[in-house]
Amino acid sequence: MSTTEQRVAVVTGGARGIGAATAVRLAAEGRAVAVIDLDEAACKDTVEKITAAGGRAIAVGCDVSDEAQVEAAVARIAEELGAPTILVNNAGVLRDNLLFKMSVADWDTVMNVHLRGAFLMSKACQKHMVDAGFGRIVNLSSSSALGNRGQVNYSAAKAGLQGFTKTLAKELGKFGVTANAVAPGFIATEMTKATAERVGMGFEDFKAAAATQIPVARVGEPEDIANAIAFFTGEAAGFVSGQVLYVAGGPLD
Repeated sequence: MSTTEQRVAVVTGGARGIGAATAVRLAAEGRAVAVIDLDEAACKDTVEKITAAGGRAIAVGCDVSDEAQVEAAVARIAEELGAPTILVNNAGVLRDNLLFKMSVADWDTVMNVHLRGAFLMSKACQKHMVDAGFGRIVNLSSSSALGNRGQVNYSAAKAGLQGFTKTLAKELGKFGVTANAVAPGFIATEMTKATAERVGMGFEDFKAAAATQIPVARVGEPEDIANAIAFFTGEAAGFVSGQVLYVAGGPLD
């Protein structure tokens, strides 16, 4: 890559939490970053943090489960920032419940955002990656892919993303495109805070309880995940593909 060329990264679900931390980290790595979220205005803080540090970033409103919106978003990114060759499929939602209480709508919503969204974004961006002869796709899985009570929809979607990742690696490798997955354990975000509220616990107590089950004796922070993603998206990671990295503070059963 020449010194005048700047890779363009796309981070979905980039308004807060892991997505925001990842967008900021990739900008610090010298990437121009498109910050995608359902609400474009919600991306303002992330974009301002990047631009204040001297980086290039734009906010893009997009429902990643909507094909037309995805195509329009990627076309806009290519026009305003350049061809996207780094994609982080981070957008996600929770609709937790036990199987017998879970509605079909809650199943479909989780599948559409996580799996359909990753499929649509990857399909739209891979064209630019293949043309460039370089690409990095990182999908956000989860330790819940191994199974988690009350998350049959989320667990299935996150496990599905691992198979999706491995298949992308096999299909796209010959074009210079790698695909990997990062599977976080307990990370302190608005999403886990909402889980604490749902089970009737204060967030600090919830985190403290979780930390007792983690070998490194703390919960994760969004930056812990951003660090792993930054590695997978780097120039030096070209021989690492089809992998699932659990970032959970210790081994998982």
